[in-house]
Amino acid sequence: MPLASHAQDSYPSKNIRFVVPYPPGGPTDLMARLLSQELQTRLGVTVIVDNKGGAGGNLGSAEVAKQSPADGYTLLLAASGPMAVNSTLFRSMPFNPLTDLAPVIQISAFPMVLEVNPKLSVKTVKELVALAKTNKPDLSFASAGNGTPQHLAGELFNTQMDIKIAHIPYRGAGPALNDLLGGQVNVMFDVLGSSLPYIQTGKLIPLAVTSAKRSPLLPNVPTMAEAGVAGYEFTGWHGVAVRAGTPAPIIDKLNSTLNAIFKEPEFHKKWEALGTPVVGGTPAQFGELIKKETVRLGKVVKDSGVTLD
Repeated sequence: MPLASHAQDSYPSKNIRFVVPYPPGGPTDLMARLLSQELQTRLGVTVIVDNKGGAGGNLGSAEVAKQSPADGYTLLLAASGPMAVNSTLFRSMPFNPLTDLAPVIQISAFPMVLEVNPKLSVKTVKELVALAKTNKPDLSFASAGNGTPQHLAGELFNTQMDIKIAHIPYRGAGPALNDLLGGQVNVMFDVLGSSLPYIQTGKLIPLAVTSAKRSPLLPNVPTMAEAGVAGYEFTGWHGVAVRAGTPAPIIDKLNSTLNAIFKEPEFHKKWEALGTPVVGGTPAQFGELIKKETVRLGKVVKDSGVTLD
């Protein structure tokens, strides 16, 4: 039997570790836990989610890129921050996303929602901008950390509207959302799936979504462009990656398995409930996205003057 064929046929034969480079509770963690259950069923081995947060996602990502064997038994939930933003944001990186990791598949394209705590007494983007222009000193927006989609979405908003809402970084989306709900911060760009329950109960007020089209989960909420922020569009994304050098047949098997999971109608519903459409595709397509987004998001970082301070 050829070695390539044997690699695919014998894989997997032991437990798989699925590294999430952020703390438990956020959307990245939820995606990994949903996928791990399905992968276990289809691959016939235990898939263990392992949260390794820190340094804007760099710590967990670097562990997969530099320390794990290139054998397909350690997967990375590859987020846009460490994969495409941090190379511009950080002075030095513990790994190179383009050479140290091999793309497997894109799994999300998250539109976000610009939302506020009801105590702010703001119900539209226009009102928020007007409030920001008064230089309200305690006006602030929360994010899951420096360089995360939540952070860059807020900085892009600041830049386009010529305002300065102070950025408050947290160690993950969960803690950031908790403080938004508690009123310690006023504003947040968050993924729809995490915030939707609080929006539906009136605990948070949605002002706009960051996608080009309205979300079916919030059909009455305008897009940023409709709300007066011309040309604004921002989508966070995630994928699965493995260490570079992993045999192509193993990558292909992971890709085909994940694509098959996304085609299941019941799983499709669960996934879209997180606030993202199903994506899927080939390793090459995900690799191309990473390259393009490294340029695009790097420009957002530079134009906004974002720093790690």
